[in-house]
Amino acid sequence: MRMEHATGRRREGRVLVFDADDTLWENNVLFERVIDDFLEWLDHPTLDRVEIRAVLDDIERANAVVHGYGSKVFLHSLGECLERLRERPATERERREIDALAAALVDHKVELMPGVAETLDALAGRHDLLLLTKGAREEQQRKLDASGLTHHFRAAHIVMEKNADTYRWLAREHSFDPAAAWMIGNSPKSDILPARAAGMNAVFIPNDNTWVLEHDELDPADPGVLRLAALTELLAHF
Repeated sequence: MRMEHATGRRREGRVLVFDADDTLWENNVLFERVIDDFLEWLDHPTLDRVEIRAVLDDIERANAVVHGYGSKVFLHSLGECLERLRERPATERERREIDALAAALVDHKVELMPGVAETLDALAGRHDLLLLTKGAREEQQRKLDASGLTHHFRAAHIVMEKNADTYRWLAREHSFDPAAAWMIGNSPKSDILPARAAGMNAVFIPNDNTWVLEHDELDPADPGVLRLAALTELLAHF
Protein backbone atom coordinates (compact mmCIF):
# COMPACT_ATOMS: atom_id res chain seq x y z
CA MET A 1 0.00 0.00 0.00
CA ARG A 2 1.35 3.41 -0.91
CA MET A 3 0.40 6.93 0.11
CA GLU A 4 2.11 10.00 -1.36
CA HIS A 5 2.59 13.25 0.55
CA ALA A 6 4.45 16.46 -0.11
CA THR A 7 7.42 17.30 2.09
CA GLY A 8 9.99 20.05 2.18
CA ARG A 9 12.45 20.28 -0.68
CA ARG A 10 15.41 17.95 -0.38
CA ARG A 11 18.74 19.68 0.01
CA GLU A 12 21.11 16.80 0.70
CA GLY A 13 19.60 14.00 -1.34
CA ARG A 14 19.63 11.22 1.25
CA VAL A 15 16.74 8.82 1.57
CA LEU A 16 15.72 8.01 5.14
CA VAL A 17 13.30 5.10 5.53
CA PHE A 18 11.52 4.84 8.88
CA ASP A 19 9.99 1.88 10.62
CA ALA A 20 6.79 2.73 12.53
CA ASP A 21 5.91 0.39 15.43
CA ASP A 22 8.31 0.79 18.37
CA THR A 23 10.36 3.32 16.39
CA LEU A 24 7.96 6.24 15.93
CA TRP A 25 5.45 5.13 18.55
CA GLU A 26 5.11 2.51 21.28
CA ASN A 27 3.46 -0.71 20.17
CA ASN A 28 4.76 -4.00 21.54
CA VAL A 29 4.54 -2.86 25.16
CA LEU A 30 0.75 -3.05 24.73
CA PHE A 31 0.99 -6.68 23.59
CA GLU A 32 3.33 -7.47 26.50
CA ARG A 33 0.77 -6.14 28.97
CA VAL A 34 -1.90 -8.37 27.45
CA ILE A 35 0.44 -11.36 27.59
CA ASP A 36 1.10 -10.70 31.29
CA ASP A 37 -2.65 -10.64 31.93
CA PHE A 38 -3.12 -13.79 29.83
CA LEU A 39 -0.43 -15.71 31.73
CA GLU A 40 -2.01 -14.76 35.04
CA TRP A 41 -5.50 -15.63 33.79
CA LEU A 42 -4.43 -19.00 32.35
CA ASP A 43 -3.02 -20.19 35.69
CA HIS A 44 -1.66 -23.49 34.38
CA PRO A 45 -1.37 -26.24 37.06
CA THR A 46 2.13 -27.47 36.09
CA LEU A 47 3.84 -24.94 33.78
CA ASP A 48 5.25 -21.66 35.04
CA ARG A 49 5.01 -18.32 33.21
CA VAL A 50 8.34 -18.75 31.42
CA GLU A 51 7.34 -22.16 30.07
CA ILE A 52 3.92 -20.94 28.95
CA ARG A 53 5.51 -17.91 27.27
CA ALA A 54 7.84 -20.23 25.35
CA VAL A 55 4.80 -22.14 24.04
CA LEU A 56 3.10 -18.89 23.05
CA ASP A 57 6.26 -17.64 21.29
CA ASP A 58 6.40 -20.83 19.22
CA ILE A 59 2.75 -20.46 18.27
CA GLU A 60 3.19 -16.79 17.34
CA ARG A 61 6.25 -17.60 15.26
CA ALA A 62 4.32 -20.19 13.25
CA ASN A 63 1.23 -18.02 12.85
CA ALA A 64 3.26 -15.02 11.68
CA VAL A 65 4.53 -17.08 8.75
CA VAL A 66 1.02 -18.17 7.74
CA HIS A 67 -1.21 -15.27 8.81
CA GLY A 68 1.07 -12.25 9.18
CA TYR A 69 0.96 -9.78 12.04
CA GLY A 70 -1.46 -7.66 14.04
CA SER A 71 -3.94 -7.92 16.88
CA LYS A 72 -6.24 -10.43 15.13
CA VAL A 73 -3.40 -12.89 14.59
CA PHE A 74 -2.27 -12.27 18.17
CA LEU A 75 -5.75 -13.11 19.51
CA HIS A 76 -5.75 -16.27 17.41
CA SER A 77 -2.39 -17.23 18.93
CA LEU A 78 -3.67 -16.70 22.47
CA GLY A 79 -6.64 -18.97 21.78
CA GLU A 80 -4.42 -21.60 20.20
CA CYS A 81 -2.08 -21.45 23.20
CA LEU A 82 -4.98 -22.03 25.58
CA GLU A 83 -6.22 -24.99 23.54
CA ARG A 84 -2.77 -26.57 23.32
CA LEU A 85 -2.13 -26.29 27.06
CA ARG A 86 -5.60 -27.44 28.13
CA GLU A 87 -5.73 -30.08 25.40
CA ARG A 88 -9.26 -29.18 24.32
CA PRO A 89 -11.07 -26.54 22.26
CA ALA A 90 -11.61 -23.16 23.90
CA THR A 91 -15.12 -22.53 25.14
CA GLU A 92 -17.13 -19.53 24.00
CA ARG A 93 -16.73 -18.01 27.45
CA GLU A 94 -12.94 -18.43 27.32
CA ARG A 95 -12.80 -16.76 23.91
CA ARG A 96 -14.83 -13.83 25.22
CA GLU A 97 -12.47 -13.52 28.17
CA ILE A 98 -9.43 -13.52 25.86
CA ASP A 99 -11.08 -10.84 23.73
CA ALA A 100 -11.65 -8.78 26.87
CA LEU A 101 -8.00 -9.11 27.87
CA ALA A 102 -6.91 -7.80 24.47
CA ALA A 103 -9.46 -5.00 24.13
CA ALA A 104 -6.78 -2.42 24.90
CA LEU A 105 -5.00 -3.27 21.65
CA VAL A 106 -7.97 -1.96 19.67
CA ASP A 107 -8.91 0.96 21.90
CA HIS A 108 -5.49 2.43 22.72
CA LYS A 109 -4.30 5.82 21.53
CA VAL A 110 -1.05 6.06 19.59
CA GLU A 111 1.73 7.17 21.94
CA LEU A 112 4.57 8.83 20.03
CA MET A 113 8.17 8.45 21.11
CA PRO A 114 9.59 11.66 22.68
CA GLY A 115 10.53 14.30 20.13
CA VAL A 116 9.42 12.31 17.09
CA ALA A 117 7.23 14.96 15.45
CA GLU A 118 9.87 17.69 15.83
CA THR A 119 12.64 15.41 14.59
CA LEU A 120 10.73 14.35 11.50
CA ASP A 121 9.80 17.95 10.76
CA ALA A 122 13.46 18.98 10.77
CA LEU A 123 14.63 15.97 8.76
CA ALA A 124 11.91 16.39 6.12
CA GLY A 125 13.35 19.79 5.29
CA ARG A 126 16.74 18.24 4.48
CA HIS A 127 16.05 14.73 3.23
CA ASP A 128 13.57 12.49 1.45
CA LEU A 129 11.59 10.58 4.07
CA LEU A 130 9.76 7.30 3.47
CA LEU A 131 7.85 5.10 5.88
CA LEU A 132 7.85 1.30 5.72
CA THR A 133 5.76 -0.69 8.18
CA LYS A 134 4.57 -4.28 8.20
CA GLY A 135 1.37 -5.76 9.54
CA ALA A 136 -2.37 -5.90 8.97
CA ARG A 137 -3.23 -3.11 6.53
CA GLU A 138 -6.29 -1.68 8.27
CA GLU A 139 -4.66 -1.81 11.67
CA GLN A 140 -1.44 -0.14 10.52
CA GLN A 141 -3.40 2.48 8.56
CA ARG A 142 -5.39 3.34 11.67
CA LYS A 143 -2.20 3.90 13.65
CA LEU A 144 -0.67 5.96 10.86
CA ASP A 145 -3.74 8.17 10.65
CA ALA A 146 -3.88 8.58 14.43
CA SER A 147 -0.17 9.44 14.67
CA GLY A 148 -0.47 12.70 12.76
CA LEU A 149 2.95 12.01 11.21
CA THR A 150 2.06 10.91 7.69
CA HIS A 151 2.55 14.34 6.10
CA HIS A 152 6.27 14.17 6.88
CA PHE A 153 6.76 11.28 4.43
CA ARG A 154 6.85 11.38 0.65
CA ALA A 155 5.29 7.92 0.70
CA ALA A 156 4.16 5.40 3.30
CA HIS A 157 4.06 1.68 2.55
CA ILE A 158 2.32 -1.09 4.49
CA VAL A 159 3.71 -4.52 3.62
CA MET A 160 3.14 -8.07 4.79
CA GLU A 161 6.83 -8.73 5.52
CA LYS A 162 10.09 -6.79 5.60
CA ASN A 163 12.90 -8.82 4.08
CA ALA A 164 15.76 -8.05 1.69
CA ASP A 165 13.45 -8.31 -1.33
CA THR A 166 11.15 -5.72 0.23
CA TYR A 167 14.00 -3.23 0.50
CA ARG A 168 15.17 -3.94 -3.05
CA TRP A 169 11.61 -3.32 -4.25
CA LEU A 170 11.47 -0.06 -2.29
CA ALA A 171 14.67 1.17 -3.93
CA ARG A 172 13.28 0.39 -7.39
CA GLU A 173 9.89 1.90 -6.56
CA HIS A 174 11.44 5.21 -5.55
CA SER A 175 14.49 5.12 -7.83
CA PHE A 176 17.12 5.60 -5.16
CA ASP A 177 20.60 4.17 -4.72
CA PRO A 178 20.49 1.78 -1.75
CA ALA A 179 24.03 2.79 -0.77
CA ALA A 180 22.82 6.36 -0.25
CA ALA A 181 19.79 5.34 1.82
CA TRP A 182 19.32 4.57 5.51
CA MET A 183 16.76 2.31 7.16
CA ILE A 184 15.88 3.49 10.67
CA GLY A 185 14.26 1.11 13.13
CA ASN A 186 14.32 -0.94 16.32
CA SER A 187 14.14 -4.48 14.91
CA PRO A 188 17.34 -6.29 13.94
CA LYS A 189 15.30 -8.95 12.14
CA SER A 190 13.00 -6.69 10.08
CA ASP A 191 14.75 -3.33 9.89
CA ILE A 192 18.50 -3.69 10.12
CA LEU A 193 19.63 -7.05 8.73
CA PRO A 194 17.42 -7.17 5.61
CA ALA A 195 18.17 -3.53 4.78
CA ARG A 196 21.89 -4.25 4.99
CA ALA A 197 21.43 -7.36 2.83
CA ALA A 198 19.78 -5.13 0.21
CA GLY A 199 22.76 -2.76 0.22
CA MET A 200 21.28 -0.03 2.40
CA ASN A 201 22.79 1.53 5.49
CA ALA A 202 20.86 1.29 8.74
CA VAL A 203 20.28 3.13 12.01
CA PHE A 204 19.54 0.84 14.94
CA ILE A 205 17.53 2.46 17.75
CA PRO A 206 16.89 -0.25 20.38
CA ASN A 207 13.58 -0.42 22.19
CA ASP A 208 13.40 -2.36 25.45
CA ASN A 209 9.94 -3.60 24.47
CA THR A 210 10.88 -4.98 21.04
CA TRP A 211 8.98 -8.20 20.31
CA VAL A 212 11.11 -11.27 21.06
CA LEU A 213 10.51 -12.59 17.54
CA GLU A 214 12.15 -9.46 16.14
CA HIS A 215 15.42 -10.06 17.99
CA ASP A 216 18.56 -11.09 16.12
CA GLU A 217 22.30 -10.65 16.35
CA LEU A 218 23.98 -7.64 14.73
CA ASP A 219 27.62 -7.45 13.78
CA PRO A 220 29.15 -4.83 16.13
CA ALA A 221 31.90 -4.18 13.56
CA ASP A 222 29.51 -3.44 10.67
CA PRO A 223 30.37 0.13 9.52
CA GLY A 224 27.02 0.39 7.75
CA VAL A 225 25.04 0.34 11.00
CA LEU A 226 24.77 3.45 13.14
CA ARG A 227 23.60 2.80 16.70
CA LEU A 228 21.68 5.52 18.51
CA ALA A 229 19.93 5.65 21.87
CA ALA A 230 16.97 7.77 20.73
CA LEU A 231 15.37 8.90 17.49
CA THR A 232 16.05 12.54 18.31
CA GLU A 233 19.78 11.82 17.96
CA LEU A 234 19.26 11.52 14.19
CA LEU A 235 19.51 15.30 13.94
CA ALA A 236 23.18 15.16 14.89
CA HIS A 237 23.92 12.78 12.00
CA PHE A 238 21.51 13.76 9.23
